Amino acid sequence: MVTIAAMHGNSVPNSYVYVTEEGVARHHADGSVDALAWEDVVEVRVVGDTDSDILYILLDRGGQGCVVPRSATDTAFVARLRYLPDFDVDRLSAAVDAVPDDDVVVWRSPEPPPSFPDFEYD
Repeated sequence: MVTIAAMHGNSVPNSYVYVTEEGVARHHADGSVDALAWEDVVEVRVVGDTDSDILYILLDRGGQGCVVPRSATDTAFVARLRYLPDFDVDRLSAAVDAVPDDDVVVWRSPEPPPSFPDFEYD
């Protein structure tokens, strides 16, 4: 497990990010937690933050996810992203360097979403 703290100039970190083999979790100063298992990640986005930071947004099929500030990451986070199928680190780097105002999708799961159940109509 890797623990990364985002300090933003404060003596008390405003969030912690835990990266494990199972997933990623961001613990906020207010006690709330955003967490996502790696096996549930279907999309990775990058967006510029108002605090001049970059945010990595990891989403699951339901649109729930974990927002991770770049300032709260280290090489372990990016190294773990590389295990996602067909993840393109160059695309990630280009998006980070561009500091986008809007979300930029840098990766989507190559697996199709589960099919809808068969409905019978009268």
